[in-house]
Amino acid sequence: PSPSLSKEAQEALNGLLQREIEDKSLKPQKDRITVFQTLATFYIKYVQIFCNLETVYDQIVHPQKRLVIRQVLEGVMGRILELKNEMVELENSEFHYFDDILQDLKLSPEHIEIPIPRYFIKEKLKVLREREKILAQILINSGLQDIKPVSIPWVPVIQISERARQGRLRATFMKQIYLEEKRERQARLQGVKGPNLDAAALRIQKVWRGFTQWKKTVKMREEEMIFLGMNPPPQFQRISASVARAQNVETKRCEVQGRHETEYEKALVSIKTHLREVEGPDIKESLQDQIRQWFIECRHITGKFPDYPNEEEGGSTAIFSQKTPDQEEEEGWKMAPSNFLPIMEEGNNQYKDVWQNRDERWNFPQEYDPELIKEEKRKEVEEEIRVQVDELMRQELKNLKLAVDREKEKKWKKGKKGGKKVSAARDGKPSLSHGRTGFAESIQNLYSVVVFHYLNYALYNNTVSHLLSPCFLPAGEYSYLGTTLRQVDIEPMPSLTDVRQLIALYGILPLGSQAVHEKAPLVKALLLAGPTGVGKKMLVHALCTETGANLFNLSASNIAGKYPGKSGLQMMLHMVFKVAKQLQPSVIWIGDAEKTFYKKVPKSEKEMEPKRLKKNLPKILKSLKAEDRVLVVGTTQRPFDADLRPFCRVYKKILLIPRPDYASRFVLWKHIILQNGGAVTKSLSISCLAKVSDGFTQGHIVYAVQTVLSERRLRQMTNKPLTAAEFLSSLARQDPVYKEEEETYKVKLTST
Repeated sequence: PSPSLSKEAQEALNGLLQREIEDKSLKPQKDRITVFQTLATFYIKYVQIFCNLETVYDQIVHPQKRLVIRQVLEGVMGRILELKNEMVELENSEFHYFDDILQDLKLSPEHIEIPIPRYFIKEKLKVLREREKILAQILINSGLQDIKPVSIPWVPVIQISERARQGRLRATFMKQIYLEEKRERQARLQGVKGPNLDAAALRIQKVWRGFTQWKKTVKMREEEMIFLGMNPPPQFQRISASVARAQNVETKRCEVQGRHETEYEKALVSIKTHLREVEGPDIKESLQDQIRQWFIECRHITGKFPDYPNEEEGGSTAIFSQKTPDQEEEEGWKMAPSNFLPIMEEGNNQYKDVWQNRDERWNFPQEYDPELIKEEKRKEVEEEIRVQVDELMRQELKNLKLAVDREKEKKWKKGKKGGKKVSAARDGKPSLSHGRTGFAESIQNLYSVVVFHYLNYALYNNTVSHLLSPCFLPAGEYSYLGTTLRQVDIEPMPSLTDVRQLIALYGILPLGSQAVHEKAPLVKALLLAGPTGVGKKMLVHALCTETGANLFNLSASNIAGKYPGKSGLQMMLHMVFKVAKQLQPSVIWIGDAEKTFYKKVPKSEKEMEPKRLKKNLPKILKSLKAEDRVLVVGTTQRPFDADLRPFCRVYKKILLIPRPDYASRFVLWKHIILQNGGAVTKSLSISCLAKVSDGFTQGHIVYAVQTVLSERRLRQMTNKPLTAAEFLSSLARQDPVYKEEEETYKVKLTST
C-alpha cells in the first residue's frame, strides 16, 4: 500500500485517540447541538480512518502486520457503531445529516460512505465453497434438483418465424414494384420530360456538401463538449491498460496473501515445537530455581514453608505477578467507557513499537518475521511448562514439609482434590472430541431438514463468483438538505444513501466481524418498512451477499402448514436457530412481518395461522447472545395493520425505505439501464426520465427498463439509440406511490 496512506491513517488515529482520552467534557455538556456536532465530528473522522485502514489491510501482504491492522480496523468499526448509537439516543432518530459539518471540514458525502470490508468474503471463500457443495448435495439427495425443464416444440416455432420473415420480404418487394409502376404511370399521364442531368448533379452535390458539413459540425460540437467536460471521451467506456494491470496486480496480491498466510500458520506450529525442544529444558530449570528461592525466602521470613497457590489462583503465576497499589490505580484510571478504545490503543501502540522503526530491508517479499513468532510463542511455551512445573513443585513442597517441618497434609485437602477429580469427570471432558463429531453430524442433518422444508434460501443464486462481484447494495444519492430542513423543524425524508448506510452499520459490519458483534451495541432484530417495490427484499439479500451469511425464511406464508401444533412450532424454531447459530453469520427473514402481530386476522388468512410466531419470537430474541451472529430481519408493506406495542418490542430498529428522490432516480435510471445492457447516449435524457418518474419506486424503474430492453431492442441499439419516450409507456402501466401514502409511513413510524 501507499506509505502516505498508512501514515495518514496512523496520524489521524493517534490524534483521535489522544483527543478521546483528554476530552472529558463530552457527556456533561448540556447543549444538544454542541454534543451532536462533537459526536458527528468524531464519527466522520473515524469513518475516514476506517476507509484508509480497510484499503491498507486489503493491500498489505505481511501476515503479522495484517493481524495488528485487523485488530485496529475492527476497533475502529466498533467505535463507529458506538458513536452511531449515541447519536441515535441523542436525537431519537436513526437518520442523521452532516451537511454543515462536511462543509466545515471541506469534505464531500463520498467521504462518509461506509465501506464494506473486502475481507468479509475473501477470507471465507473456502467455507463458502464447502457450503455450496453441501447445499448442492442436499438438494440432489432430496430430489429437489431433479425437476426436468418443460420441453418447448422449437421446430414449429422456427417454421412460423421463417415463414413470417419470408412474407415480410415478399411484401416489401411487391410494395417497391407497385411504387415504381405508380411513378411511371403518373409520369406518362403528366407528360413529364426526362430528368435534367445537370440539375440532378447539382442536387446531388448540394445534398452531399450539406451532409459533409453537418458531419464536421457534429464532430466539432462533440470535441468541444469533451473539452469542457460535459461529455465523456470516446475511450471512457473501454477498460484502460492501467485498470487491467491493476486488476492483475490485485489478483496476484491475493495469491501472495494466501501463500504468506499459509506459511505463517505452519511457522507458528514449527517454531513453537522447536522452542519447546530447544529452550524448554532451560525454561523449566529457571522456573524451578525461582520457585525454590521463593520457598527459602518465605521460610526465612515466616519460619515455615508457604502454601502453594492452586490452579484457580494461577499457580506459580500468582507468585510473580503481585502489583503495587499505584499500578492498580493507574490501570483502573485508563479504563474508558468505550469497549473498543482499549483495543485500538493496544493495536496502535503495538504497531508503533514493533513496526514503525523496524528495519525490513532484508524482508523485501514481506514474509513472516521468525523473531516475532519466537517472542510470541516463547510466552506460550513458558506457560505450558509452568503448568508442568507447578505439579512438580507442589510435590516437592509437600516432601519438604514432611522432611523439614514434619507437617502432614490434612485430610480435607485430599477430599477436596478428590472432589475436583470427580467433578472433572462429570464434566465429560475426556469424551469431548467424540461429542464434537456427533454434534457436527447432527448439525448437518438439521441443515438438510431445513433446506428440504424450504426454510433455507440458496442465497438468491449467490454463488461464490457472485459474492465476489462489486457492492450489491442499491444505488442512490445523498440528501443534501437534511440539516437545513431540520433547522426549520421539517423532518426530511431519508434518501437511499442513508438507508444503505444504516444497513451497513446495523447489519453488515456486525455480521461480518465476530469481534465487532460481541462488543458493539447489540442489534438483534431489524424491520424494513416501505411501499411495494422500494427494495426491501433486495436489502435482505444484500446483507447475505456482503457477509456470506445463511438466509432462513420464517415468513408466515412459508411456514404455513409446516410443523403444526405447539410442539411442532417449538421444534422448528429450535432447529432453525440452532443451525443459524452454528453456521453463523445467519439472517432470519420474516416477510410481511405485520402478519405475525395482526390486530385481527382476516378471514382469508386464518388457515395460514399468521400469528404462530407472536409468543415465541420475543423469547428466542431474548436467548440470542452477543456471540451469536444471528440477525432477525422483518419486511413489511403495511406496518399499520400490526399491534404496534408488541411489534415494536420485537423490532426495536425500524428503518423506513422511501421512494427515491430526484437525485436518486437520476442515479438509478443510469445504473439500471447500463446494468441491463443499454447504453446512455446524448439522445437519451436521463434528467427527463428522473423528472417524469416522480412517485415511482426502484421496482417500477427496473420493470420499465427490462420491458424495453429486450434482446431485439439491444441488437438495434447501434443504429437506433435509446430515447426517453420508449420508457414512458411501460411506466404509465404501473401505479405510482403517492406522496400522501409515503407521509403516512413517516407519521406512523415516527410516532412509534
